Amino acid sequence: MPNPTLTPASTTSTVILTSTGSADGLLDTNSAAHTVNYPLGIYADASSVLYDANFLSGASDQVAYTYKKLGGDVLDIEITVGNVYSAYEEAVLEYSYQINIHQAKNVLSDLLGMSTGTFDNNGQMTGGDASGSEVNLSFPKYEFRYARRIGEGLSREAAVGGNVTMYSASFSITGGQQDYDLQTIISRSAMNNSDEATGSPVDYADVIGNKKVRIEKVYYKTPASMWRFYGYYGGLNVVGNLNYYGQYADDTTFELIPAWHNKLQAMAYEDHLWTRLSHYSYELHNNKLRIYPIPDRFVGNMWVQFTTELDGWIEDSDRKHGIEGINNMNTLPFENIPYKNINAIGKHWIRRYALAIAMGMLSQVRGKFSSIPIPGESVQLNGANLAQASAADMQALKEELKSILDEMTYRALAEKDAQMVASTKTVLENAPLLIYQG
Repeated sequence: MPNPTLTPASTTSTVILTSTGSADGLLDTNSAAHTVNYPLGIYADASSVLYDANFLSGASDQVAYTYKKLGGDVLDIEITVGNVYSAYEEAVLEYSYQINIHQAKNVLSDLLGMSTGTFDNNGQMTGGDASGSEVNLSFPKYEFRYARRIGEGLSREAAVGGNVTMYSASFSITGGQQDYDLQTIISRSAMNNSDEATGSPVDYADVIGNKKVRIEKVYYKTPASMWRFYGYYGGLNVVGNLNYYGQYADDTTFELIPAWHNKLQAMAYEDHLWTRLSHYSYELHNNKLRIYPIPDRFVGNMWVQFTTELDGWIEDSDRKHGIEGINNMNTLPFENIPYKNINAIGKHWIRRYALAIAMGMLSQVRGKFSSIPIPGESVQLNGANLAQASAADMQALKEELKSILDEMTYRALAEKDAQMVASTKTVLENAPLLIYQG
C-alpha cells in the first residue's frame, strides 16, 4: 500500500513583521501623488509641501522599535511593515493636532477677526493671507482683540467712541408743529440724497434703507453771545484784581493749572451751551420728537446726530472690522506641523504613540481567532489583552501630553513667573543686608 500524500493546512500566518524597515522604495512608482504604505501621504508624498525624507527615515526606524518592543525576537508579529508606517504617520498627525489645540488656546483671543483661509482635505491651506506662513509656529503680538471688540460695543452705548459712524441731519421747525418723525425725515433725506433743511447732499444716502436709526443728540442753537473762555485780554485762570482782570500782560495774569481743570471748564462750557442758550426742550420716543414749548412761528433749523443699527454679520463696505475673519478654533489658519519642526521631545512621544497604535493593529489580527489548533492542543492568542493595552497606552499618552501642554499655556507661564518673583522677593527679604562704613 503506497504512503498517502499529506497536505495539511498551514496554522501559522504568512505575514510576519520584519526586524527592520527601509526608507527606500516606499513611493508608488505608478503615481507621483500617492504612496503605497501611507494612507494620507501628508509627509511622504513627494508632491506635498510637507514632504520630508527624514519622516520616511523615522518611519523606517519605527519598524525596528516596534519589532523589539513587541517581542519579535521570540514571537511572530502578524502585522506588515506598511502597518507600522501607517501607525507612525497617524502618530505624527496626532501630535500635530494636540500641539495645534494647545496653541489655539494660547492665541485665539489675540487672533479674533484676523484673516482666515481655505483648506484642503489634509488640512493644508490653499488660500488666504496666511497661506504658507506657518502661523501656528509663530508667537503673535498681544492685541487684546476680544477685549477691544467688547470695549467698542460699550463705547458706542456710552456715546464716547466705538466703531460706528456718527451722522448728522437737519430739519426746519414749523410754527405750531410740536411733533416730528425723525425716522421719516432721515429716511427721506437718504432716499433723496438731500438734507431736509439745507438741501445739501448727505453722506448716509446709501446707508439707511429700512434700518432704524439711533438718535444720539438733538439740539437747537440761537445766536450765542460771546463768552471769552480763552480770550487774549482776560477770562478764566487770571490772578489779581478780579474787577480788572485781563488788563495786564499774559505772563502776569495767567497761572499754571492742571489740565484736568481746563477739561472740567470745557465740559461746563458745553453744558452751558446746551442748557442755557436753547429756548427749547424735547422728548424722544421711538424716534418721534416732541418739542416744548410748541413753537409759535418758524424759528429755524434743528439738528440731529444719529447712528444706524449695525448688522453684526455684515462688514462695512468701506472698512473691515474682522467680522469675516477668525471667530473660533476652526477658522484659525493652522496647518499640520512640518516634521522638521518637531523636536526630540515630540519625536519620542510619537514613537511611543505609534507603538500603541501598532499594538491595536496586532490585536485586530489576533482577535479574529481566540486560539489556533495544533496536534493534540491549541495555542491561545492574546488579542483581547493587546487591545486593552493599546487603548490604555494611547489614552495615557494623550493625557500626558495634554497635562504637560496645559502647564505651558501662556497664562500658566505668566502665573509661574509671578510666583517665582514673589518667592524670590520673600527670600531676599530674609537675607541679611551688608553693613557699609563710609
